[in-house]
Amino acid sequence: MTSEERVIQTLKREPVDRVPTFEWLIDKKVREAIYPGATEEEFVYKMDLDALCVDLNYASVEIEPQIYQDEWGMVKKNTGQAHTFPIRGPIKTLQDLEKYTPPDPHAPGRYRTLERMLAEHADKKAVILHLNDVFSIPSRLMVFDDFLVSTVEEPTLIEGLVALSVEVNLQLAQEAVKRGVKVVYTGDDYAYNSGPMVSPRQFKKLFYPGLYKVMQGYKALGLYVIKHTDGNIRSLLEMIIDSGIDCLDPIDPVAGMDLAEMKQKYGQRIALKGNVDCAQTLTFKGVAETIAETKNCLRVAAPGGGYILSSSNSIHSAVKPENYIAMLDTLKQYGTYPIQV
Repeated sequence: MTSEERVIQTLKREPVDRVPTFEWLIDKKVREAIYPGATEEEFVYKMDLDALCVDLNYASVEIEPQIYQDEWGMVKKNTGQAHTFPIRGPIKTLQDLEKYTPPDPHAPGRYRTLERMLAEHADKKAVILHLNDVFSIPSRLMVFDDFLVSTVEEPTLIEGLVALSVEVNLQLAQEAVKRGVKVVYTGDDYAYNSGPMVSPRQFKKLFYPGLYKVMQGYKALGLYVIKHTDGNIRSLLEMIIDSGIDCLDPIDPVAGMDLAEMKQKYGQRIALKGNVDCAQTLTFKGVAETIAETKNCLRVAAPGGGYILSSSNSIHSAVKPENYIAMLDTLKQYGTYPIQV
C-alpha cells in the first residue's frame, strides 16, 4: 500500500498492511540530530512516515522585537519553538466583531505551499491540511481570559466568533478540495489536564452547533477529518464524536485519557491516533521505557485496525532523538498486521 492509501484506509477503519505513523510536528532540533541537513519532507521519507502535514500561507509583520501580527489580527510572540505564543487579538466587543474582516480564503498565494506539496507528494504520502473548527480562532481573536469570561457574560459575541470560524474554514476547505486535498485535521484544543476549558453545558450551547456544522461541512466535501485536542475531554467526548469526525488525537495520557479504554468504548465509531507520552516518556525516560510504551499502544489499540501510532502531541524540541527512533523501530517490528505484540 502507499502511505496515502494506508492512512485513508485506517481512517475508514478498514484493513491495512501495517499501522501508519506520522506527527503534526517534528522539531528541527530532533530532525537534525537524526538526519543532519534533511528538510522536513526529506525526513518524512527517510523515516518512512506516512503523512506530510501542511499549513496555509498567511502573512505576518513584526510589530515589536519577536512580536508578530498575522492576517487575522492575532498578535503572537516568537518563543524560539515551532509554535508561537498568542498574546491578544483584535476583538473585544460585539461591535468589534461586526466591523471585523477575516483573511480572504481566496487570496492569491494562500495555497502556495499546499499546491506544491500535493504536486510533489500526492499518491505517495498523505498530504494532510491543518484547518480549524470552533475554538482556536475565536479564542485567539480575543485576549484569552476575556474570551473565557465572554462565554458567560457575552454569549452572543462567542456565537458570532464561532460562526465566523466555521464559515471561513469551510471556504478554505472548499478551495483545498479543488486542489486535491483528501484529509484535514483541526487543531483546536478544548481542555486542560483537569477538564474542559468551558463547562460541558456551555460547550453544548455555544460550540457544539458550530462544531457539528463545520465537521458535517468537511464530510460533505468528501474529506476525512482528524480531530486533535489535548486534555481531559471525557465530558465532551460524545459531542466530539457525534459531530462526525473520523479520528480522534492524541488521547492525552498526561490528562488521564486511556487508550485501551477509548479503543474498547469508541473503536467501532472512530479511528484513534496517539499516544506515546511525549511529556514524560519520550522526553525524560529511556529507550527501554519507550519500547515498552510503544508496544503497549500497539497491543491495546492496533488490533482490528483504525489506529495510527504517534506521540501524545508532537515530537517537540525536548524529545530525545534516540527515543523517537526507538518508537519507530518498535512499530516496524510489531506494527504489521495481524498484530502480535
